[in-house]
Amino acid sequence: MNDKPRGALTVRISAMPADTNANGDIFGGWVLSRMDQAGGIAGVERARGRVVTISVDAMTFIRPVRVGDVLEVFTEVESIGRTSMKIHIEAWARRFETHLQEKVTDATFTFVAIDGSGKPRPIPREEG
Repeated sequence: MNDKPRGALTVRISAMPADTNANGDIFGGWVLSRMDQAGGIAGVERARGRVVTISVDAMTFIRPVRVGDVLEVFTEVESIGRTSMKIHIEAWARRFETHLQEKVTDATFTFVAIDGSGKPRPIPREEG
């Protein structure tokens, strides 16, 4: 397993008590939501406009996130088609007391660029 995050830091947020499951760990859906948010930010930047999430590949939670940890979400555009793109997203926990950074999960999300009426639109080519 990599000991350094892949991609750009896109979202950074503290895990709070209201975000816990019955075991007292942070709810997996909360982590997934932050990952989707980060992917959306990266997707909008690359597509220069609205994007929607259409799929998430298999996601395995490696270790829990705990109250007080800082969740850091990293994104990297992996591939771009005509209207869709795949973005690799990693979630890392910076532990509350030790500040040790540990990978929590990763996945590849697929986003589609859409126009004002919600129809797929071409993703602009990179310039430069």
